[in-house]
Amino acid sequence: MLTKLLSSTLIAALAVASFVAKIGVSAQVMRAPDKEKVLHNFGRGKDGALPEAGLIFDAAGNMYGTTFWGGSYLCGYDNGCGTIFRLTPSANGTWTEKVLYSFGSQGCEPAAALILDAAGNLYGTASGNDCDNGTVFRLAPGHNDIWTYSVLYSFEGGADGAEPVSSLISDAAGNLYGTTAGGGEFGWGAAFELKPQAGGKWTEKVLHSFNPNAEDGSFPVAALIFDPAGNLYGTTWSGGFSGSSCDVYGCGTVFQLTSSANGNWKERVLHRFKDNGKDGHNPDAGLVLDAGGNLYGTTGNGGRASCSGGYGCGTVFELMPGVNGNWTEKVLHSFQNNGSDGLYPEAGLTLDAVGNLYGTTSEGGISRYGCNTSGCGTAFVLKPNANGNWTEEVLHRFDNTANDGNFPAAGMIFGPHGNLYGTTIAGGSVCTGNCGTVFKITQ
Repeated sequence: MLTKLLSSTLIAALAVASFVAKIGVSAQVMRAPDKEKVLHNFGRGKDGALPEAGLIFDAAGNMYGTTFWGGSYLCGYDNGCGTIFRLTPSANGTWTEKVLYSFGSQGCEPAAALILDAAGNLYGTASGNDCDNGTVFRLAPGHNDIWTYSVLYSFEGGADGAEPVSSLISDAAGNLYGTTAGGGEFGWGAAFELKPQAGGKWTEKVLHSFNPNAEDGSFPVAALIFDPAGNLYGTTWSGGFSGSSCDVYGCGTVFQLTSSANGNWKERVLHRFKDNGKDGHNPDAGLVLDAGGNLYGTTGNGGRASCSGGYGCGTVFELMPGVNGNWTEKVLHSFQNNGSDGLYPEAGLTLDAVGNLYGTTSEGGISRYGCNTSGCGTAFVLKPNANGNWTEEVLHRFDNTANDGNFPAAGMIFGPHGNLYGTTIAGGSVCTGNCGTVFKITQ
């Protein structure tokens, strides 16, 4: 039977008012000058709502993204099936939104960011929580700004995978790679490849079916990345049993997939997270790779501080390659339940040219208006020091006001002039249902 995985992001959106967190006392977190601006407020109806995913830019400076709900067609909970949107900048600094596609009968509820090819086509996944087992799609630009939507692959919900909630990546040949949170040979998720064929058809190949009974990971809900040698890396939210108490199968993993000459792929678990009061656990997001081959990521729970329910508040970690193929993990930052720091990072990181790491937390940061007892989320940067330690600065604490979004569940990207851009799943000034925002942070 297919195991359904409802992301913690969506749970947050459905139960915004019910979050509870304990406030502790600890050292102050550094805070940079606050220069955040909301560029778009989502409004439900034909507009999108609940943007779970991050954004991408095209060469002209337009931004593209997806919303989990909203649009012209109704799906589960009568909230709409989701949208693909574009934001176009103007000379006076305002942005104009256009809904390029409303999901309906051919896939629904996209939870992941898009990717863009050289011809301007957009590719993505629709999770299909309330309508099917999920799809991989393409949206192609046409004459008079009319876009054509096509389904490249529909998951059957069995060994081929089900519920793709992560973004895609592509290789130089135009093949697409991604993960599914369910399905696969054992029902615990899969990593897959889609190859374009003659006549516009695409063929799926499962690269790995996750099996936590073999100390493997389970529930891969994040995108994959390539290294320069063509190896794939990713995370699983659970599995990797290591004697910890996160659940019967473990606290999640970081894994590597390596291709062989015969076209098969071999998986290796690089790190199994532990619920030991130090390590993070349950990574929701994917990884970033630096020039030295080090991997960086976040975990939604774990670390040295205690939050609601006795779980840790989340971490930022680094995995460093060593001799004999061994990898060493280091926790760079444990988020603190101190009324100032963020809590529960659900999103991945963005790495700049000098090695700083930028990210968001879905809760925490205690603002004047507070979404709950812990706050509405934060945007932060981690900066490396000469002594090997890292210093966190909170760039913005989101407020539960009509002028700001709250609960960011996606990472940020760099845009023109080094500014940061992102989304929040709730907040905004248009609808009482907290439909979410697109924001910019000026550096």
